Amino acid sequence: MSERSPKRGFAARPVDPESWIKASEPPAARTGDGAAFTARLTIDITPELRGRIKIVAFQRGVTVADMLRELLAREFPSTEGDTP
Repeated sequence: MSERSPKRGFAARPVDPESWIKASEPPAARTGDGAAFTARLTIDITPELRGRIKIVAFQRGVTVADMLRELLAREFPSTEGDTP
């Protein structure tokens, strides 16, 4: 019998966060406007907040993903020396 490594859970925390953050990313997905997004972010929110976010995105005529990308870019602008 072969020895298997222990199975990691979906939300298992990395042992070494620094190397996990700096790990290479999978190939970038392209959006309609040609922008590349190379990382996926998963957060836990309440169903009520999720509903409010979806309603606002619909009212604005945008996708939830695009609305949240814009919000995050506004809240966390790139700083001098960052790579685009």
